[in-house]
Amino acid sequence: MARTVKGGTDARRERWKGHREARRAEFVEATIRAVAQHGPDVGMDEIAAEAGVSKPVLYRHFTDKSDLYLAVGRRGTELLMESMVPAIAEDGPIRTRIRRIVDSYLTVIGDNPNLYRFVVRKSFADRPVEQDVVQEDKELIAAALARLLGDYLRAFDMDSGGAEPWAHALVGMVQNAGDWWLERQSMTRASLSDYLTTIIWHAIDGLLRSAGVELDPDAPLTTDFSTEPARLRLVNGEEA
Repeated sequence: MARTVKGGTDARRERWKGHREARRAEFVEATIRAVAQHGPDVGMDEIAAEAGVSKPVLYRHFTDKSDLYLAVGRRGTELLMESMVPAIAEDGPIRTRIRRIVDSYLTVIGDNPNLYRFVVRKSFADRPVEQDVVQEDKELIAAALARLLGDYLRAFDMDSGGAEPWAHALVGMVQNAGDWWLERQSMTRASLSDYLTTIIWHAIDGLLRSAGVELDPDAPLTTDFSTEPARLRLVNGEEA
């Protein structure tokens, strides 16, 4: 009689499933290394060589090239969010927070330019893919920013209805500027981060001033969102 784990699931089947998932993860990492070495137009031969297996072995773990493309895209999303989520969540002066968020995005694509192009171009996929990894990334980042912007707008007793379109606009601007930067490389990442930070801050400053709010972008501040209504406070304890 086959030994089972709790819940009646066949233990051998579960071990095999775990093995396949681990192997898929290994092949995804091998693909990322091959993309970094050979560029976004990498082929299955280069990927198999990097993984140390034959192409038939790869195809045992992925339905086709599009399946592998999506798996790599999801890993790219994880790398991006691992960098951006802490940058979005960490408190600090508003200008510092803006720059940290922008620079975290540019750092990821700058450190992985071929992986970024591989995912964006979709040229590796051998059929239309059901999931748009790039659009999903944009929506994830925009959703996180919308929550942050909405919290701050409400803390200033301002209408937070524009937080979502604002967030999507900012994500689109930074992504397009990042695309330009990757192709042109006519300035440093730090310089581009500074330019984008200045643009974004002045847009926010204009919105605040339209509501009669003046904020020092370099003043240490944090927001206590544990109470209702949320209150924006300077670190030294003064209410803004």
